[in-house]
Amino acid sequence: MSQPMTPAAVHKQYDEAMTAFRRQIADPAARVAFGREADAFMRQCACGVWHADQGMTPRHVEYYNAVYSKGNPVPTALYWELASAVEGYPGFVLPGFFRRLVQADLEGGRTQSSRFVDTFTLMLLLFAAVDGKVSEAEAGFVNACADSLSAYCGRAGVGGDRPGVDVSEFVARRTDGSPVKTGRPEDEAVSPAGEAERKEEAPAEKEPSLDELLAELDGLCGLEKVKEDVKGLINLVKVRKLRQEAGLPVPPMSLHLVFMGNPGTGKTTVARLLARIYHAVGVLSKGQLVEVDRSGLVAGFVGQTALKTQEAVDKALGGVLFIDEAYALANQDNPNDFGREAIEVLLKGMEDHREDLIVIVAGYTEPMGDFIRANPGLESRFNKYFYFEDYDGGQLAEIFRSVCKKNGYALDGETDRAAAEAFQVMYDRRDENFGNARDVRNVFEAAVARQANRVAAMESPKMEDLMALTIADLDLEDGGEA
Repeated sequence: MSQPMTPAAVHKQYDEAMTAFRRQIADPAARVAFGREADAFMRQCACGVWHADQGMTPRHVEYYNAVYSKGNPVPTALYWELASAVEGYPGFVLPGFFRRLVQADLEGGRTQSSRFVDTFTLMLLLFAAVDGKVSEAEAGFVNACADSLSAYCGRAGVGGDRPGVDVSEFVARRTDGSPVKTGRPEDEAVSPAGEAERKEEAPAEKEPSLDELLAELDGLCGLEKVKEDVKGLINLVKVRKLRQEAGLPVPPMSLHLVFMGNPGTGKTTVARLLARIYHAVGVLSKGQLVEVDRSGLVAGFVGQTALKTQEAVDKALGGVLFIDEAYALANQDNPNDFGREAIEVLLKGMEDHREDLIVIVAGYTEPMGDFIRANPGLESRFNKYFYFEDYDGGQLAEIFRSVCKKNGYALDGETDRAAAEAFQVMYDRRDENFGNARDVRNVFEAAVARQANRVAAMESPKMEDLMALTIADLDLEDGGEA
């Protein structure tokens, strides 16, 4: 095993490679699209690499936050955020900037898109080496992604040879010459018999059962009415399938949903769970969640919105397309707004793929009502409404305890009581800007930053010092408000 690169070195290598490639793009529109979209795409692919390898460490977070080009926003993911993103990786999707690059190559007779595959492959191998080695599973993922890009070039008619990077040369080998299957810690020298025994002890990961998913739903803080509505919907689906199997008539039923409520009330979390539940009961073939907002559907040029929205629909096939702040698509003040085009493409996609696509639209309660009434097609397809109430003070405190526990921080009794009082004050004083669980996360991140400053000043901090959050870290002011 080689020594892993530092996050600073990763950022330097990534920034230099991506900047150099961007400068080579001759087409101005393709160059702008690359600069705007490539970092997010590469970070998503990093999640795919680590999903293939299985196993997260704090170093993965440092690598992830190092993946950005000069002039672009610097990511600030926390461990639990990245772990969730890696666990929920939806699969490789061809990025929009690459399609533009291919089109520019066809118009200009160039092969820059084909050459990007080489840069792409090297960057993914860089992400895979977070633990100092590239496993066979990681190499397989990198190859599959690179092949998808190359295949698209080939179908479009862009020339150029397959990139010369041989991924297999980077795969870590044991002393017997066999490849390391995953990046999980293990002995460097393992006999073939020992490898067979290890395989027997590690069966393939099975998909969660319906009961396990329902238990996960029940474990969410608050949301009692939403939980009841979800279970009622599941019962409806199960009985519908039983009637189909018995040869009984099945009335038409729309499973598309409207989630109404303030920010931070768990809408995305429930949508992700619901996608997996629908898959478990056989309604959806894959069960992934694809989350977008207006910017993910609407473009600034005539004809481009339809393509952008169709890409989102295609990506969500077999799962759930979750549209946050969906009311932003219906601009009543501008009848020529491209959001209307996005709505029409969505409605067509819902009709064409009604057996394997579910759309959930979400946002503030009153604007969502206006949005549904803006188009007769929306009213006919969205007839089930879930209302997400604000978390009360006790639930905010419980969410805070859960976030602390997941991230390895501990609260003593006095700090716990002070935090609970602060969250109650936060709830009592809430206004239109109240962020629910998002505000809890902000409190947690600020407390972690203060704790880091405090612990850094210690000469030899112990384990309990590294884990403890104190009242001082919470920085309670104004009568207990966090």
